[in-house]
Parts: sequence; C-alpha cells; structure tokens
Amino acid sequence: MAFKLFEKLSQNFIELLNDKSDYNVIVEVENEKSFTAHSNILKCRSTYFHKELENIIPNENNIKTITKPNISNQIFDIILKYIYGGIVDLENVETRIIFDLMKAANEFEIEELAKKLENYLIETKSSWLKSHFSLVYRSIFSGNNFKDLEKFCNDIVVKYPNLIFDAEDFTSLQESALISLLKRDDLQLEEIKVWEYIIKWGISQNSTLPAELEEWTKENFTILKTTLQQCLPFIRYFHISSTDVWNKVKPYKKILDKQLWEDLNQRFMVPDQPVKSIILPPRTTLVQELPTRTTELIKPSSTIITYEHVAEISSWIDRKSSIYSLTNTPYEFQLLLRGSINGFAPQTFWDTCHGHVSTVVIIKVKGTEEILGGYNPLIWDSNIAGNSRWENTNDKNFTILKTTLQQCLPFIRYFHISSTDVWNKVKPYKKILDKQLWEDLNQRFMVPDQPVKSIILPPRTTLVQELPTRTTELIKPSSTIITYEHVAEISSWIDRKSSIYSLTNTPYEFQLLLRGSINGFAPQTFWDTCHGHVSTVVIIKVKGTEEILGGYNPLIWDSNIAGNSRWENTNDSFIFSLKNGNIQNSILSRVKISANAIFYICKSIQYANGPYFGNSLYMFSPSSNFTLDNSCACNNNYGNYEKPIRTTASGFSIVDYEVFKVIKKTS
Repeated sequence: MAFKLFEKLSQNFIELLNDKSDYNVIVEVENEKSFTAHSNILKCRSTYFHKELENIIPNENNIKTITKPNISNQIFDIILKYIYGGIVDLENVETRIIFDLMKAANEFEIEELAKKLENYLIETKSSWLKSHFSLVYRSIFSGNNFKDLEKFCNDIVVKYPNLIFDAEDFTSLQESALISLLKRDDLQLEEIKVWEYIIKWGISQNSTLPAELEEWTKENFTILKTTLQQCLPFIRYFHISSTDVWNKVKPYKKILDKQLWEDLNQRFMVPDQPVKSIILPPRTTLVQELPTRTTELIKPSSTIITYEHVAEISSWIDRKSSIYSLTNTPYEFQLLLRGSINGFAPQTFWDTCHGHVSTVVIIKVKGTEEILGGYNPLIWDSNIAGNSRWENTNDKNFTILKTTLQQCLPFIRYFHISSTDVWNKVKPYKKILDKQLWEDLNQRFMVPDQPVKSIILPPRTTLVQELPTRTTELIKPSSTIITYEHVAEISSWIDRKSSIYSLTNTPYEFQLLLRGSINGFAPQTFWDTCHGHVSTVVIIKVKGTEEILGGYNPLIWDSNIAGNSRWENTNDSFIFSLKNGNIQNSILSRVKISANAIFYICKSIQYANGPYFGNSLYMFSPSSNFTLDNSCACNNNYGNYEKPIRTTASGFSIVDYEVFKVIKKTS
C-alpha cells in the first residue's frame, strides 16, 4: 500500500517559493515586476524554463534573469504557484484572466495546466467563448496546441461562417486557421463563396498586387499562387456551377494547375468521362434541424446576433425551460433602429422607439466583443413631462396586448361567435375589449332581440366551391400522396394551360405504375418497372418536411443502356413542388436546356440511381434505398430547368414515391 501525501508536499514547496534567501533565478514580467525562483524547480516543471536557463549566463551573484514583458504580474504569480505547489485557485477569477492564463501556460510549455484550463473553459465557460469569439479564434492559431478549443471554434464557424468570413478583420486571419476551415467537409458555405473568400484573403496578403485584375502580370499571378499554395488543394472545384467557374474562377485560372483547368472544362462538356484531377467530395450539409421549404428562419436583420440568439431570447420571453429550435421560434425580430445607420445619439432612440411595445435592445461592447441587451414588454413613451418615472410590467400585460392588436380588433366579427366560445375563449381576454363591446356581447346572448350600441359587422360569406355532381366521377389518382386537385394542376401543366383544369374536366387519368411502399425503394426497381413507359409523372414525398416534389417525362424510359449514361432531349418535361399543408403555392419549373432534360442511367449504376430530371431533381441512393442516405436532391446549379423548386439544395431521403402513367381520357 502506498500513501500519497501531496498536500503537505505542496505546502512545503509554496513555503520555499516565499523564502527569498536561496533563489538563483529572477523572472521579470510586465511593468518590470520581478519574481524570484529556483532553477532546479523551474527546469523540472517546465521544458521552456529548462531550455531557457541552459542558455543564460548568470551574473556575478550566480543569478540568472529571464525577461517576459508580455506576461502580466497576476498571470505569472498564478503560474509560479502552480509550478511550486501544483495548485490553481480559479474562484473569483475573471474568465479573461483564465483564458490568458491558459495561453501563458502553453507559452511556458506546461502542458498539464494548459490542457486543464482549455477543458475548463470549454466545459464551463462556453458562453464567454462564444461572446468573445473573435478574440478566442485568433488566439488559438499561432503554433499553439489548443486542439479541443480549435475544434470548439471550428464547430461554430462551419455552422455560421459569416462570423469569420464576413468579419472586418477576416484578411488578418492566420493561414493555419483558414486551412483548418477549408479542410472541413461540413463548412456551410457555397463552394464559389469559399473560392471568393480565399482569393480575397490571398490578395490582401500582398499589398503590391494591382487593384485591377486587367493590370496583373504573370508575376502577379505567381505571387498569388505562391501565397495560396496551402489553401488551393482544399477547394471543391468540381462542385462549383459552370456559370461560376466561367465568371469567377476563370479570371484566376493562371493560379491553378493546367490539368485542373482542363479537367474542369471537360467535366462540364462531357460529364460522364473520367478526369485526371482529384475530385474532392461535396461539402456535407450538417445534420441539424433546418427549415423546410415553407419554414423561413426568423430573420433578426442583425449584424450582431445570430439565429440561435433569436431562438434563445424568444425562449426567455416565453419563460421556457429549454431553448426553441431554429425552425420553431415563435417571434420575428423586426429591426427598428441600428446605431451604425440611424446614429448613436440617445434622442434618436426615443424618437424611433416611441410607441413601440415588446422590444429587444442589443448592444455590442467596444473592446470586449461582449453582446448585452434587454427585453421590454411595455410601450416606450418619450412624451413624459416633469420627472422620469418607473414602469411596472405586472399590471400592464393586457394593455400591451391591446396596444399590439389595436389595428386588428375592430375587424373581428364578435357577434358571429357562439356563446360557448365567447365565454370560454373571448372572456379570458375581455380586458383588451372596449367595455361597451363586452356589455353588448353579454346583452346579445341574454336578450337577442334588443339593439346594441356596438357596430355589428356582417357574417363572413362562404365561398361557393366547384364540387363534382353526383354523376361525375373524379379522376382517381390511386395515390397516397397527391389529391384530385394535384392531378388537375399537373394535367394543366402538361397541356400548358394558363389556368388549372376544374376537377370535373381533367382530361387525363393517372394510372399507378409503382409505389415505393408496395414495390420497394431500390433504384433498380424504378428502371425495371418503368422501362418502356411513356408520359409518366414521378411523385416524391420528402422525409421530415412533408414536401411533395415531382417531375413529368413525356419520353419513354429506357433501362437498356450499355456503356455511358446519356442525356435525352425534350422541350416538354418539367419539375414541380406541390402545395401541401403549410405550403401555400405550387411551383412549376419547365425545362430550360432541352438537351439536358432527362438523364438516362446506364445499367451498371442503376442500383444507385433513379430518375434524373437534369441535375435539378434526381433520386439517388448509394445504399439502394431511397428512404436512407439523404442523397436525393434538388440542385439547380447547372440551370437545366427554369428555377429551383426548393429553397435548399441539401440532400434528402423520402417517405414514399409513386410513378404514374398519364393516359388521355377517351370520353
């Protein structure tokens, strides 16, 4: 059995530190403050001191002096006590001091302490790290070894790249930091944006480069190529659209390898032929809760706060124990005032915010990057004569709501609400109604024949909808995804009608050929089933969003293609997104480049590839199951169809899909 009696040992060494009679080292820090120490202890505890003391010549009193003017008194005092006693007391120590202490421990090559402090900051001070993000990010990429902190920061940057790439001091970013981001497969930036930022960074490192590209010499391009030689290999060139390659990459093609430029040209002209250059995979979309096509992120219109901040503040407003998700935040933040636009005079605040209720003030502190703020549920009032006054939020909740709804309340048809609903659903909020209106509502139900003083708006009319007669049979789509209205809408698109067919006048029947939930979700099943069929509609239900996407192919599907896959030409194909639930309007996108309308897949890769409508809508699954992988996509980068039918280019899996043969009715 071993007794580990470290406490007394630590105490004795601290006493030795305080004993000034036997030191042989002086360390001078900021403001020429001096600390005394013992060389054997310093060398034993720090490889930095071991190397430094070996190279210093002692003075006539056999004392060696080390100068560290960049280290503060407070920081070195903590470092020295740790070296001697192994104790670091962080109670009541500001987070900025702890951060600087970590950097100092790294500088003195005290790995144990540096690592401990790094983990402590990540685990307990993450909010401070985020609010001081710019300071932290630029501090950890200078030959330092803060790999966990580097990952912590990069995990934030890949989600919100504008924090770094749109920062005013982006061009001063260390090359190592930039490369660490370029290597990330999950960097959430379009690749052409990555290219533009890299060019901007490279040019800024060379102040002698001409401002106008037309004036550049061969030597200028060589300088830029040399500057960016560590960055260029991590650009995903083959995932940039042909338009962007031509307009934005081509002007700088001299900094690229000749083979790469040749391969880029080949890729767009003959996409099925292999190239010699290495093709990096596309950057992945983070697996996180993203808005669906109809779910727009609440936009703060802010240069200070992010979507996450909006969700967090919203949860505080509603007194939630957990933070709202990005797609479920119930509030919009409408910008009223920004100092950098409207000015920083206090009077501007009162003039602008007077009369507004439920506001959030966001403040960015100079010199610290802190983000502070406050929420006021009351109405701002700038017309206060005499003394300023305090306001109580508890007594004015109904006033706030009444003020908010003052333009809406007059248009409610109160007298056409049932007595049960008035009592159960209106009465709890009667304080926001005029007293006369509430009295008249009560009178109306008790003595309905007597006139009231309030204005009674007419009841809302019921729209006369076109319904089928008893003898008219609706065109049955035999579908679990689309409705009769969808069939009418798609039929009108097939015939290029400017208005949608009525339900009883749709000229086509949709005959079911395939349903994934019946026939299976393997891509090969599509080709085996649909081979030889002409005029078909593919219907896709997206997993997690309830979107209904699809495409119409007037041509015959051909699964017997040997050799390379091939493009088919038609002017009549189209892709679409159908209205469904919260999706209010359908989107139609007709073929734009007829030569690339439909892509027929060769036999050797039909196991993974389903129908391709250009590159704008396709079904793909490397695991041969469309319900997995998140590899189906809508990507209109190549412009084969008129416009995108989704707001995001991220991949998706499906819930189900159907293929219908479109048949002209005979009667």
